[in-house]
Order: sequence, then structure tokens, then C-alpha cells
Amino acid sequence: EKSQDCMYLQYCKVCQSYKAPRSHHCRKCNRCVMKMDHHCPWINNCCGYQNHASFTLFLLLAPLGCIHASFIFIMTMYTQLYNRKYVIFGAKDKCVSCGFLNWKTSTVSKTCSEMHPFLRSMVKIISFDFSLCGCRLALGTTIAVGMLFIIQMKVILTNKTSIESWIEEKAKDRIQYYQTGETFIFPYDMGSKWKNFRQVFTWSGIPEGDGLDWPVRDGCHQYSLTIEQLKQKADKRVRSVRYRAIEDYSGVCCPVTKGVKTFFTTPCTEEPRIALSKGDLILATRGLKHWMYGEKILISAADGGIRERGWFPRKCVEKYQYDSETDQPVDGEKKSK
Repeated sequence: EKSQDCMYLQYCKVCQSYKAPRSHHCRKCNRCVMKMDHHCPWINNCCGYQNHASFTLFLLLAPLGCIHASFIFIMTMYTQLYNRKYVIFGAKDKCVSCGFLNWKTSTVSKTCSEMHPFLRSMVKIISFDFSLCGCRLALGTTIAVGMLFIIQMKVILTNKTSIESWIEEKAKDRIQYYQTGETFIFPYDMGSKWKNFRQVFTWSGIPEGDGLDWPVRDGCHQYSLTIEQLKQKADKRVRSVRYRAIEDYSGVCCPVTKGVKTFFTTPCTEEPRIALSKGDLILATRGLKHWMYGEKILISAADGGIRERGWFPRKCVEKYQYDSETDQPVDGEKKSK
């Protein structure tokens, strides 16, 4: 670690170290992940620098396996429907109890011919329903996982993770809001889809580089993205609004006691909720109509306190008027929700 480069890096308070370029802290894994794209609950791990290629191959092979299973289920249902005609029209000698084969000389065939017609029909209907259910699950998985595969291929071909795409969007909003006239160029897109592809997929199975230093396009350097992230963090602090809790909130996902609209409009995200007690101070950075996201300031901690971030109902807080120099409440403040 070069000490002169620390001014361009973000510091992770949880890991107590500086983050490498393109690294982000995962709350689920409780560690910083190199080139983090997202946390996948299906593999219970993050998709990042080390396993991006393996994760993408998993997204490719899973739909292929489901397509194969769908073909088997469809052929099974066709066979079941074909043999059911003989049950309906009474040709018992051609019926098989499981509906898959048509062996007249087999033991299963003799059992089927001796089975009661109603019971034989119920067995065929139940087996058909199970096959239909399995086919639906296989086709649904094919569509859902196939869409994720397309998204990951877009990430690889542009060399831009989903987190970095969000950072780029916020960079454009920041430049437009302040009218700075600067232009943000994403530094890691090499301009060639093949070059971007080769950074993830190699013959050895090991991705290129070490996850710390990355090749960048002309006109950019290693810390172009991290410098933009530091600017966005500083801008978030400036544009944030301080609130004070006027009601207790337990931190549940869908609070029943905070109103019907608050209950039904809870944010559909994995981001946590923070419990509030009356009098707590919160630094809100963004919000919805009935919910807000912010950081709870612990007054007892040093240097402004360690902040707990999460969502909380807008109904539980009010704007907190204070003097920015003395950090004390303004006399006669007007309480406005």
C-alpha cells in the first residue's frame, strides 16, 4: 500500500482499512470484495473479481439444464396424454399404470389391466399434474436465470459492474446539478468488447490482473473512479438533511402502527431498517413518499458518532433546525414534519 495514494482511496470503517479501486464492502459477507458486482443469495456469496467467470457459467448452464428438463417433461406429458386415450375408450391392453411405456408383457402392464378404471385414471391424472408442475418450474427458471445471464454478459462486455453503473449515473447527476462542466469517463471500459471479455474469461480460469491494479483507457488513471466516489460522498453530506425522531420505531420491515400507507409502501430492498427512539438524530440522504433513508447519529461516540444506516418511516421524524457552527438547536424552532 502506497501512503501517497491513500488520499484517493475510500476508507472502510468496518474492515479498518482502505478499499482498493473497484472494491466495495458487503454487509452480508461483512468484508470488502474486489470488483464487487452484487451479493447473490443463491450461492450465499458475492459475485466479484475471483468468481465472476464461474458465476456467469453457472447462469449459462442452469438454463441449459432446465431446457433439457423441460423437454423431458413435455415428452412425458405427451406420452401420458397418448396413453390416457386408451383408458377413456376402454383399450385396457394398451395401458400402463405409470403412463410412460406400453409393454404388454411386463409385470406393470398386468398390474394396470387388473387395476380399477377409476383408480387407474387418478394415477394418470396425478402423474400428469406433477409433470406439468415440473415443466412450469423448469421453464420459469430458464427465463429468470437466462435474463440474469444476459445482464451479467452486459456487465462483462462493458467491464462495468452494476454498482459502477450506479456510480456513473450519480456522477452525471452531480455534474448536471452543479453545472461544473466536467465530463466523467468510465476508466475501465477498454473500448473493445473482446478485451473486456478477456479480463474475465481466460484459458487458465484465473481472471487477469490481481484485483488491485486495473488497465484503464486513455485519459484516465487508476483512481478516476475512486475520486468520483469521494466527490459523491462529500456531495451527499452537503445535501443531506438532519431529522429528529418524534416517535419510537422498532425497525420492523412493515410496521402496522405507522399507518396503512407506510405499511404497504415499505421499500422492496435488502437494505436494513434502523430502530429509532424518541429524540434520536438522523442524517437523511434520500427518501420516498412515506419512507426515508439515512444514518442515525450516536451522540455518545467520538467524531460525530458511528452511524447506523437504514430505512425508517417518514412519519416518525421531523426536521431538526440547528446552528451549523455550534451544532445546537435553534431557539423557537418550528416543528415541521
